[in-house]
Amino acid sequence: MPLDQEKPLLQVKHLKKYYPIKKGVISRTVGYVKAVDDVSFDIYPGETMGIVGESGCGKSTTGRSLVRLEDPTAGQVLFQGKDLATVSQKEMRKLRTDLQIIFQDPYSSLNPRKRIGDLLAEPLLAHKLATKAEAEKKVNEIMEIVGLPKQYKNRYPHQFSGGQRQRIGIARALMLRPKLIICDEPVSALDVSIQAQVLNLLKDLQKSLNLTYVFIAHGLGAVKYISDRITVMYLGKVMELATTREIFEHPKHPYTEILLNAYPIPNPHERNRTQMVIEGDVPSPANPPKGCVFHTRCPFAKDICREKAPGLTGKDHLVACHFPIDEGKA
Repeated sequence: MPLDQEKPLLQVKHLKKYYPIKKGVISRTVGYVKAVDDVSFDIYPGETMGIVGESGCGKSTTGRSLVRLEDPTAGQVLFQGKDLATVSQKEMRKLRTDLQIIFQDPYSSLNPRKRIGDLLAEPLLAHKLATKAEAEKKVNEIMEIVGLPKQYKNRYPHQFSGGQRQRIGIARALMLRPKLIICDEPVSALDVSIQAQVLNLLKDLQKSLNLTYVFIAHGLGAVKYISDRITVMYLGKVMELATTREIFEHPKHPYTEILLNAYPIPNPHERNRTQMVIEGDVPSPANPPKGCVFHTRCPFAKDICREKAPGLTGKDHLVACHFPIDEGKA
């Protein structure tokens, strides 16, 4: 856990991202898809914040909003005190040297017409931080750091395997020596053995380069391995936020407990918590349920859950639930 006196590197305050639903010849707005709906958390220097949840819960949109690849509808994203939602494009361009993202699909995020060496040198040249000779030297250094032979810089993206392409994506994110990297499901498209290699690489880079990560995934195994704290999201909202150990050993939200039940372990008979089963489908973010957004699938839902949305309460272990799970109920 970060020290109490340490200042957050990034503060997210009541972040919202709504997409308008338009119909008719004149494209009249008839509603909104609430992809991210009032999300708040802090991220401290050198830590990894994991964000987990089902597909469509808003975790990737949250990550993209943190680096302003998506402009927030409302709320604040404060990076070292500067609100990224309100800074000018010119100032945002300067801040992007400290903010980078690793995409889920490494192949589609790389220009197939450019050699890898040119792709990696491009950020340095675009920001005028190096000459061509200096950029080439930097490319060689970064490729060695991520475990790729420097002679590969003359190859094109299609000549690499999926794991190698993700290493290229990591290398590109490192070129400007950023302070914060958004890892948007960086291992979900990789084989299990390759996932382990990439996760170990990310952890080693974090130690050697003093990086801070936001690690987005739906696989709890990867999140448990790399994260210091975990944010659990459902239908655009934060359900629970705590240290990785607390989330896995003492979950308080029923949704978190259900996610953990779906997490495979070598011997299922060793589970020491009550098995909980989730029912029904995820509601539409264009028409989320009134009250707690999870009440339509929650085994503990009561009348108040259908009428009033719970706030995110707690000190070190935050939970948005009227009836959080305790040790006796679990």
